[in-house]
Amino acid sequence: MSVICFDLDGTLSDPKLGISRCIQNALRELGHPVPTADDLTWCIGPPLLGSFEKLLGNRKEAEKALVLYRKRFRETGIYENELYPGIAAALSHLKSSGHRMFVATSKPKAFADRIIEHFGLSPYFEAIYGSELDGTRSDKSELLGWVVAEERLSPAKTIMVGDRGHDIAGGRKNGMATLGVLYGYGTMAELLEAGADDLCQSPTDLTLHLCG
Repeated sequence: MSVICFDLDGTLSDPKLGISRCIQNALRELGHPVPTADDLTWCIGPPLLGSFEKLLGNRKEAEKALVLYRKRFRETGIYENELYPGIAAALSHLKSSGHRMFVATSKPKAFADRIIEHFGLSPYFEAIYGSELDGTRSDKSELLGWVVAEERLSPAKTIMVGDRGHDIAGGRKNGMATLGVLYGYGTMAELLEAGADDLCQSPTDLTLHLCG
């Protein structure tokens, strides 16, 4: 494939600490029960407003929680994050091999830009695509359609790489090949059910799957 779209959370970096702490803080502030970090891993990847709705059962409470989440995230949680070992080397190899690469994340672009810059990954990507703070393009299918249109990509020559089912479903809906990564937060069953064309066990295996 000549073009690769990478998810961010659970694919390039492990954001569990920051995301879970920000969710816990928001729930605590609103007086709701606070799950453990391990009980919140399902929230990593999908749009957070929907996750808060599932947690709280109420759209208005979810919107309040998202405001509180973002307040802590933009100040602290954004840096409670770490690259998966081998990611930088894999991106460097893919870049030098002539691949065009983009970030396509449901996370707001304003946050994704800061994370990619923080980790020194900016040179590897032509552009970073994410949602708007109002929720626009938080759906991965819509986001990838936007990337294809903006960059005038050929879906048949593009692959979506991600760790959750919505990454795979979004890529398939836009006519892309898909690679599910098993080191993130989605299960093998989730990725296969979504229709992943291939699976990758570790970041160091990315080049084997993407340079073929």
